[in-house]
Amino acid sequence: MKKQDLFISLGVVLFLSPFFIFQDLYHAYEKINQQLPLIMAFFKFAILATFGEVLGLRIRTGKYNMPNFGILPRAIIWGFLGIWIAIVMGIFRNGVPIYLDRFQAFSGIAEAMHGGFSGLKLWGAFCISVMMNTTFAPVFMTLHKITDTHITQTGGTLIGFFRKKLPFTEIISSVNWKVQWGFVFKKTIPLFWIPAHTLTFILPPDVQVLFAAFLGVCLGVIMSIAARK
Repeated sequence: MKKQDLFISLGVVLFLSPFFIFQDLYHAYEKINQQLPLIMAFFKFAILATFGEVLGLRIRTGKYNMPNFGILPRAIIWGFLGIWIAIVMGIFRNGVPIYLDRFQAFSGIAEAMHGGFSGLKLWGAFCISVMMNTTFAPVFMTLHKITDTHITQTGGTLIGFFRKKLPFTEIISSVNWKVQWGFVFKKTIPLFWIPAHTLTFILPPDVQVLFAAFLGVCLGVIMSIAARK
């Protein structure tokens, strides 16, 4: 382990440990999380998902930052994506069980999703995850790829990112769809994201977005693998 890895690990411990050591701090976090869920979603994803991308860069290149990588613009984009994700999770979490409850084979799922762990709740969480990951996830992953490319092409600076118009058509036509479909969609969605989000929707609603943000760390590692491909 290099010195920089040790410092990063120490920084993560120092950042997270106060929430476990000081109960008042954790209760304050819970209160703010309930009152300002979308703002908190912004910061959760801005911090955790960006950290995941930094780890992905470390795996891919051996460095935590590079010219054109653009940690700050990535954090801002992840923050807004986090708000989008939080809203979408709420829609699927509430909408899918209500719709499935109309069918006899799925009767009771809506009620089960508000109770303790059960086989019916597990089935409901799986259905929510499947619906979200087969509709929203591919769109989200493609948009994420486009913004990442734009950040790199504009030098990794905030001024460059926001000053230059985002060339959707040019970037989307340059995406390696063989990797995007063959690995990112075809493999990571059924093998990782559907099981991971099934677990997410089993958890209490007030921690689901935080857990999803932690999964953003995994996304950074996945994208580093995709980049190697």
